[in-house]
Amino acid sequence: MICTTIQNKILEQIVSLLDKGTEDGTPIEMAEIRLDKCDLDDTDIQTVFSTTDVPLVATCRIAEVLKGVAGDKKRAYEIVEKRLRLAIEAGAAYCDLEIEAPSSMGKRIRKACTDCGTMLIRSYHDFEGTADVASLKETISRCREFGADVVKLVTTARSEEDASRVMSLYEGEENLIAFCMDEAGKGTRLECLRLGAPYTYAALNEQEAAAPGQWPVAEMMKAVYGDRKTVGSEDAIRIPASKSFAQRAIIAAALADGTSHLRGYAPCGDNESAIAVASSLGAKVSVDGDVVTIKGIAARTGMMAKNELHVGESGLLTRLMVPVISQISSVPTMITGEKTLVNRPLSGAVDIMASFGVMLANGQARDKSFKDVFVPVKVTGPIIPGRADVSGKNGSQLISGLMMALPLSAKNSTMFVHEPKSIPYMFITADVLKKFGVRIDSEMEGGEGFVETQDWSLCSDVNFRIKGNQKYKATDMDLEGDWSTAANFLVAGAVFGNALLSGLDSSSLQADLSIMDVLVQAGASLSQLDGTGEISVQRAPLTAFDFDANNCPDLFPILAVLACFCEGESHILGTGRLAGKESNRAKAIIEMLAQMDVEASIQGDELTVRGMSLARRLLSGKLLKGGSYTSNHDHRMVMALRVAELGADGPIEIDDEKCVAKSCPTFHELFAKMK
Repeated sequence: MICTTIQNKILEQIVSLLDKGTEDGTPIEMAEIRLDKCDLDDTDIQTVFSTTDVPLVATCRIAEVLKGVAGDKKRAYEIVEKRLRLAIEAGAAYCDLEIEAPSSMGKRIRKACTDCGTMLIRSYHDFEGTADVASLKETISRCREFGADVVKLVTTARSEEDASRVMSLYEGEENLIAFCMDEAGKGTRLECLRLGAPYTYAALNEQEAAAPGQWPVAEMMKAVYGDRKTVGSEDAIRIPASKSFAQRAIIAAALADGTSHLRGYAPCGDNESAIAVASSLGAKVSVDGDVVTIKGIAARTGMMAKNELHVGESGLLTRLMVPVISQISSVPTMITGEKTLVNRPLSGAVDIMASFGVMLANGQARDKSFKDVFVPVKVTGPIIPGRADVSGKNGSQLISGLMMALPLSAKNSTMFVHEPKSIPYMFITADVLKKFGVRIDSEMEGGEGFVETQDWSLCSDVNFRIKGNQKYKATDMDLEGDWSTAANFLVAGAVFGNALLSGLDSSSLQADLSIMDVLVQAGASLSQLDGTGEISVQRAPLTAFDFDANNCPDLFPILAVLACFCEGESHILGTGRLAGKESNRAKAIIEMLAQMDVEASIQGDELTVRGMSLARRLLSGKLLKGGSYTSNHDHRMVMALRVAELGADGPIEIDDEKCVAKSCPTFHELFAKMK
């Protein structure tokens, strides 16, 4: 990243620069606002730092402020602290506080940064020369002791030897910005990016350099990015409806008494399979634009004799319908499927369904080494209500199916779920059912950590209490945009430019909403526009992240690509959840990263990826490797590969791109808008 220093400007000029770029059209991807050199009052400072997605560094040099208060240090400190706090509270991405600042001020500024999510830079400047390596390392340690998230160390290079000493500091250091002023140090301003600095500094033009040797931003952009263009979209890209919501709503509407209208529908393979299942059950279904109208069957126990039910390639639909069909069919039912579904085990399904009296059996001969049932699967009911302890370690989908089926039973049921995974999806089911008049009480349990944080990843058990003799009632509802698909656009924007998305609910129960948390942790600039609800993401310096993806396994492929461009070592938990997806997703991801020449490994349940910033990859010739890749017929892998191509040294060819139709047939068309 290139941070352009803005000084000697008034509010209108700063806003124009951030919005339109420099006079020659060079975009400002990041900016340092010199609060000691710009004519800004308190309101102006708040405006600058609150009205842009461009990552901003708030800087206010004590020495410059001292000049304006006749050397009154106390007054200068008060002014510096006030200006920095205003910027922090208004949304500054970084706050630069010199190491010379009083320790009491440092503590207060540090607290303000922590409270507001601002990264604290502790900076050191030597305008006379460059000390020896030991002294420089001691300065870095001192900055870290004083609370630095990022250390900025700038010296004056009188020779190439001075510059080399400063560049040697990067070995073994992270979150360090070290370079030299003066002509002998000019090259270090670019070299620091190659060695891992999160960003470097440039000037608006030669006349406005903040220090000797500072490059004009246009020259620096050319040196780093060459002819590569930033990625972005001028107009908001509308994300299609979540198939997780859509499939649940379609089946619930099919079970309901009356006519439901589902707005915001987007066709895809899995959604079309759900419509086909609804029709097969006897519901009357019509689609007009993005509205699905469903006249339901007023479901009740044993109401039909259904010998066979086809679920397409949808694992979710399979697991929803196993309990539902055992409830409403009076005869054994063969559930059939196609493509990758027939090779994906229904892990844990035999034991879970047996807890409620339902027998499952393979519908075709299987090698004895297979311990699980597969589609086609024979479902023999009836479902028996009562109390059961079930394991959630294999996911939430079958549990969601039981949540849909058990309310139709004659008696009440209690389902105690141990080791729950993908917990948010259970509550998506409960939320959808509530809209159709079916209520389920729930209680989550966990240790002290869960009680204090309510973090779903720390939940050890979920207890569902389900009343019997409930009836589904028709309703009208809007279908949310799909965060699983949106994640790919957000990562593309965060790494390669920007993105503006619509159709998403930032209060959604969808587990893949967690992509926002990951991007914030990594340092991306995110915001939601007032009035429209549109989500905006802007490129920013990205650092390594740690994330537990057990509750959102669909994010794994795109998180792996994101980690490739985050400086440092990222850790993603939950690889054990990936074997039963459209591909053996853990194996597919590690093979993809190896082919891209990215250092990565899986140990136990954790994927580790060693990443580099985009600028560092460009300057060191370590872009991801292009070439021919396999998707393993997995729609999420195709999406991730398309994002990865933006940071590759050549085109990426994918053997099966059409499999994106499973969740988002328009993905390639929508993604083309990012280019």
